[in-house]
Amino acid sequence: MKSKIISKLGKEKGEISLPKNFTSKIRPDILAKVFEVQKLIYSQQYGSKPNAGAGYSASGIIKHKRHDWKSSYNKGISRIPRKIMSRNGSSFNWVGATVSNTRGGRRPHSPTSAKNVFNKINKKEMSIAMNSAFSATMDKKYLQLKYTEEINSGLIFEKEILTLKSKELFALFEKLLGETFKKALKKKKIRAGKGKSRGRKYKRSAGLLFVIGNEETMKRKGIDVINVQNLKIADLAPNGEPGRIVCYTENSIKEIGEFFN
Repeated sequence: MKSKIISKLGKEKGEISLPKNFTSKIRPDILAKVFEVQKLIYSQQYGSKPNAGAGYSASGIIKHKRHDWKSSYNKGISRIPRKIMSRNGSSFNWVGATVSNTRGGRRPHSPTSAKNVFNKINKKEMSIAMNSAFSATMDKKYLQLKYTEEINSGLIFEKEILTLKSKELFALFEKLLGETFKKALKKKKIRAGKGKSRGRKYKRSAGLLFVIGNEETMKRKGIDVINVQNLKIADLAPNGEPGRIVCYTENSIKEIGEFFN
């Protein structure tokens, strides 16, 4: 399978043979599986503080014994650990503490940082998932399912495009992508509903991904730029769903065939 190479002026410069990564069968099930595994690999481990909920003195297990100091006998109270707020002789004003069914107590099954949340993935499955992600960036069917409209993706540019300024680069994208350019730039909007008060106020679109060679460099606001060696499933298929607007440089296409063989 061959694809056209576009110059920095927006004209066809020649053709390039695409590696088998872009023509392999798309497997959404394996793609989603590998996405979940990689999400755990790049996530930060978390856990509760070892002595959380026990930062004060509680009297321990209340004794249910007649004529004993700090006894719950004949007081009509349950035998849970309690901390004393005040007392008058042998009469105590105390509240339950430490255990999980009390205010400010420990969580019954809190997460521990020592827990192993990482999973392994077979090399063959990893290869199938990456090839599925590459193929979906040029597959009209999966792109339409993802964006609910016809999408122009998978353009390949000569390396001189990296020398363009942002204004010139985006003007070129707008010319070549057409209606797709509206979805190519990252957008950020305030979420509707209660999620605003639950730590996820904003929704962000993925936008366009520009894949460059390992020796190439470029920084642009409004789009994601990544080297071939740093590519992950989450870059090519956000949320584990196949399909994203992606453009490549000529060098990156050659390196993808060598790096992900």
